[in-house]
Amino acid sequence: MHIIPGPRYVLVGFDGSPNSTVALRRAAEEARRRHARLDVVRVIPRDGGRLRGPKAWLRLREEVARLLPRTQHVSTRLRIVRGEPGAQLARLADRAEVLVVGSRLNSRHGALFGGDTVPAVLSNARCGVIVCEDGAES
Repeated sequence: MHIIPGPRYVLVGFDGSPNSTVALRRAAEEARRRHARLDVVRVIPRDGGRLRGPKAWLRLREEVARLLPRTQHVSTRLRIVRGEPGAQLARLADRAEVLVVGSRLNSRHGALFGGDTVPAVLSNARCGVIVCEDGAES
């Protein structure tokens, strides 16, 4: 019996914020170095706007194309899902090489990584997690 492994991929959460832009660029570099696919995921909160549709997907594609140089030659898959970002990213990274997320350090709410996403992925992801910050404080 032969076991064929699934495709290798690096997963990144991307919402268009400066810290997620830093994470996107780091994830693209990780994917290139690992010869893996780059999976870019935008998570829409349950009470948020429209989940799918051509416009949302095209907007995501345009943002990613604008931010990543073509010279990186990384195979990319884009996904838009609904739910809590931390839980969804941890679930989708189940077989990822690594999960990359952005965070602002020392948020105005007093959280070391700001928000709920980073603690959720650190607690629940089954792969390694890279936390990137944009250097700005919120």
